Amino acid sequence: MDLIQLMKALGDETRLRILGLLNMGELCVCEIEYLLDINQSNASRHLNKLAVANLITYEKRALYVYYSINKKVLAEYPFLSELLSKEINQLEKCRVDLDRLEKYKKSGITCEELKDGKICFDNKEE
Repeated sequence: MDLIQLMKALGDETRLRILGLLNMGELCVCEIEYLLDINQSNASRHLNKLAVANLITYEKRALYVYYSINKKVLAEYPFLSELLSKEINQLEKCRVDLDRLEKYKKSGITCEELKDGKICFDNKEE
């Protein structure tokens, strides 16, 4: 693991927001797009940088790709656990993201419904 590459990957607000969400558990790419209100191209670009830095892992299941935090990297760099569990929540956007994630999980919405683009669970205009 290249520490410089890892630090560069952490140097972007959107990537920190993605890590904040993934710290709460595995998510599909369409869930990440929806929760952060970003398009597929933007999400893919940021997810790719996180994967290249080995901060996240992914698994393709049928039509969807699921992402999670790379636990091996957290063990190798303990400061990352501290960052994800405490410091990242100091960012207002990350707190909003976590609130949206909680509402989303309670809603029972599926990836298929998110792909339709007509789902609204938190008063966000579609």
